[in-house]
Amino acid sequence: MQSESKEPFDLRKVVPNEEQRKTFAKVFDRSTIQALHRLAAKGYFNVLEFVVSTGKEAHVFRAVDKAGNYKAVKIYKTSTSDFNKMGRYIEGDTRFKGIPSDKRKIVFEWTRKEYKNLLLMNNADVRAPMPIASFQNVLVMEFIGLEGNKGEAAPPLRQAPPESFQKAYSTIIDMFARLLFKCELAYADFSEYNILNTGKELVLIDAGQAVLTTHPEAESFFDRDLRNVANYFSKNGFPRTLEQIKADVKALQGKI
Repeated sequence: MQSESKEPFDLRKVVPNEEQRKTFAKVFDRSTIQALHRLAAKGYFNVLEFVVSTGKEAHVFRAVDKAGNYKAVKIYKTSTSDFNKMGRYIEGDTRFKGIPSDKRKIVFEWTRKEYKNLLLMNNADVRAPMPIASFQNVLVMEFIGLEGNKGEAAPPLRQAPPESFQKAYSTIIDMFARLLFKCELAYADFSEYNILNTGKELVLIDAGQAVLTTHPEAESFFDRDLRNVANYFSKNGFPRTLEQIKADVKALQGKI
């Protein structure tokens, strides 16, 4: 691991494209730029190339390290994030000691929470991006590329339906079972928007909201996930009810 650079941060080194840099500087504050500089100085990535996805709470960039390997760098915004929503998923999670009073620290905790959740998921063989590093509001993780063109970001299931809904359903049931029985997590945001389709496999993303099954709202979050999945498959000609999905998940207990 490289030691941290003592040089002052220079946004041009991290975001070499001038137009990208102007846009970046408008969205993120000095503290975020310093966090990126720290992670880049430690060798987790070299430069941010371009935006892969944008949202109210976070932007995801494709980055590349000095060896030419792609990374995904997710940066949470500290000004426009929904702090009340974040607090709902942090409060009651025994891994965290309540909701910080400072809004920036709420975002930092959320970023750390996503890192922890992704690590749990990977350890349980739930296909999700492997987390690499996190600092403050920045998360570095595995870049999920399209099969046949690893540099192109894989699209969500919403945009790229599976070739076989039967196979996709079996994969998602396996994900549910591993989350529940091995990770002891309620994902709390299962939908076709948060599952990438590489053309070869399905990959679950955006895990910041996932809570331990001991969370007071875990059961309602789990049922909401089941309804989302039931609605998705039903509207695509593969009808499933919440009760059927719950039974299919339960049937995998002890088999995964």
